[in-house]
Amino acid sequence: MISRRKFLGGVSAVCAVGATETSAFGKVIHPSTKTDATFDAASLVDIRIGTGGHGHTFPGATVPFGAVQLSPDTFNDQWDWCSGYHISDTSIMGFSHTHLSGTGCGDMLDFLVMPGTGESKIVPGPRSNPDAGYRSRFDHADEHAEPGYYSVLLKDYGVRAELTATERTGLHRYSFPTGKDAPKSGHIIVDLDHSYATNGQSSVVTASLERTASDTFAGGRTTKAWGDGRQIYFTMKFSQEPTRVVFYQEGTEAPAGTQQLTGKSLKCILFFDTAKDPVILVKTGISGVSAESAANNLKIELPGWDFEKVRRSAREKWNQQLSRIKIKTENETHQRIFYAALYHASVGPSLFDDVDGRYRGMDKQIHNLRDGQRNYTAFSLWDTYRATHPLYTLMSADRVPDFANALIRMAEESPAGMPVWPLQGCETGTMTGYHSAAVIAETCNKGIAGVDYERAYKVMMKRAMVDDYRGLGYYRSKGYIPCDLEEESVSKTFEYCYDDWSIAHVAKKLGHSDDATMLVERSRNYRNYYDRSMNFARPKLANGEWAAPFDPIEMGTSKKWRDFTESNSWQTTFGIQHDAAGLIEILGGQKQFLEKLDQLFDQPSTLPADAPPDIAGLVGQYAHGNEPSHHIAYLYAYAGQPHKTQARVRMLMEKMYAPLPDGLQGNEDVGQMSSWYILSSLGFYSVDPVSGNYIFGTPLFDQVNVQLGNGKQLEIIAHRHLASDQYIQSVTFNGKPHTKSWFNHRDIVNGARIVFEMGDKPNLEFGSQPTDVPPSLTLENT
Repeated sequence: MISRRKFLGGVSAVCAVGATETSAFGKVIHPSTKTDATFDAASLVDIRIGTGGHGHTFPGATVPFGAVQLSPDTFNDQWDWCSGYHISDTSIMGFSHTHLSGTGCGDMLDFLVMPGTGESKIVPGPRSNPDAGYRSRFDHADEHAEPGYYSVLLKDYGVRAELTATERTGLHRYSFPTGKDAPKSGHIIVDLDHSYATNGQSSVVTASLERTASDTFAGGRTTKAWGDGRQIYFTMKFSQEPTRVVFYQEGTEAPAGTQQLTGKSLKCILFFDTAKDPVILVKTGISGVSAESAANNLKIELPGWDFEKVRRSAREKWNQQLSRIKIKTENETHQRIFYAALYHASVGPSLFDDVDGRYRGMDKQIHNLRDGQRNYTAFSLWDTYRATHPLYTLMSADRVPDFANALIRMAEESPAGMPVWPLQGCETGTMTGYHSAAVIAETCNKGIAGVDYERAYKVMMKRAMVDDYRGLGYYRSKGYIPCDLEEESVSKTFEYCYDDWSIAHVAKKLGHSDDATMLVERSRNYRNYYDRSMNFARPKLANGEWAAPFDPIEMGTSKKWRDFTESNSWQTTFGIQHDAAGLIEILGGQKQFLEKLDQLFDQPSTLPADAPPDIAGLVGQYAHGNEPSHHIAYLYAYAGQPHKTQARVRMLMEKMYAPLPDGLQGNEDVGQMSSWYILSSLGFYSVDPVSGNYIFGTPLFDQVNVQLGNGKQLEIIAHRHLASDQYIQSVTFNGKPHTKSWFNHRDIVNGARIVFEMGDKPNLEFGSQPTDVPPSLTLENT
């Protein structure tokens, strides 16, 4: 298995940059004062959030779920540069067209472009000595980032770089120096060797570069980084015809007159008469199919050169997406965090098809979409099935069928079967479980049309019942995975239990009742890991004995491999999402469960030396910086004490998020870290996403309007005397008293109005009765 920790060998441990709220970018955009009729949600987004610490986000230009992410690269190696950018840097290598958002592994950074003046150089040079290459120094005060647009002044060249994008194209505008002392010429390097590197080694396997017209260049490359054998192509057009072009192959200048090259390290430098015209625009189409398809994408999406028109269009697309949720609050900090979160939750998954409906599949072959369909990639499923995809079913339900259908096609096309972490035609295999099943099952259980669930069921059941996949054989035969035979055995078993639970919902919907019964029963396999004498989940050997020695803060019992995935026993013990009632029973009943849950938050935040940096944002042994903990604060509600959920969640919202570059306590993970905040700030969370149940937490805002689609809306009102009032006193649902600490998706999908009465002291009666606690597998099936 490719795990994120394999990318941690070069961790820079860049944390707490120490930037103030105005130092990270030159211009911080403050909340809009416009009326709802002209609501400019894009002006509320602070894009620098997540660009420092371990957030791993990028500041460049993209549109919602777009294929192009045109952004600056400051470095292309080591963990904290998985997105190619970190706010601690002071020089820029150039601007590439594809980036990952918040991931714990790196890849892409395709087709770097960098303008310059003076002596031309063909290597970027190290950060410690920018003069040794084509990289340029810059100041954050000279940066400006907003949804769909980025600009920066390249100090070493005096060039102002500006970027914007459409779905499948990127548009650059480079303004070279003017005046009597300005250089008479400028140049632009196109570097196909630039990529996400490993220990300084390029990931390019093979590449091609051709001058197809006097102002047009095209090519592509195959890379082997996180995605093995990833293929990506481009066509790039310049607004001016260069006066001279020099090609480079494997670091050597190609003969004069060269128009086409193949190899591993390919570059070209274009020279321009910038004294005559100091502004050069560059537009690039990308494609997973071919350079010709990239040219067609460019022709259809970006036929002209009107930079400001493209920028306005990108901003309009962002306003349409971001205004799907409108909040009312006097707290500017909360507002900035919220809309940055909403922005990050809408960057990926990213589009991966062409305007003609063709795409490269997981079998590396070219496929054709049916009319109206779209294909997506970059699904961080181990993370995003928890809150990001549930959020999409609320605010982006129009995209949900395309997401589900993309996953089904991948499962059918891929030699690896059900998607785990797919990236541009490659299965990276990163993380445990196969939570494409959870995403598809949630879509099915929520009644979302436009998906062939029978097709989905076939590939799901093949994985669940047939495939010899990462310990699944042991899971099926023994009811657990032995820790002496398989790494991360405890976490894998827990993940497979949830995937069984997920598939059971599809089986039930399709009338396969025997399969549903079997899968529900098998989803209880997690019980085989609980040592009731210690009240912890712990690894078990093939002979049925407990593995020793055991310490709940350790990653496992052996140095050979870990028994838990980016977590320890403290966190994994509470890792059950679908059967909280069963977990409560295993841990000794309601009283003992609550005590144990309190202990989790009250423990010393001590971790062993070999703990991965993903285990971050610690409150006791609760780790908000990584996804296995995300549902845990909501488990109090299942034991009849939702007021403790309310207090814990408010504390986490205030402590784990800030309007700063290092304002996230862990990797953003393609929207999951942000989606936890979004849902929690609305006042509820999806502990068990597939069930469609939402558990009440504590609403952060005075008023929220969520556009559900089809003209329906969810309105959330919170009445409070003080902003600090965090405890629910009572709830009305569509005007009727609501005593339960939860509700279901079907209760709101056609529109609803939820009104909270809040106070500074807990109402111990709310949600405390057995009939008011959220349902779970054990309650429903015993």
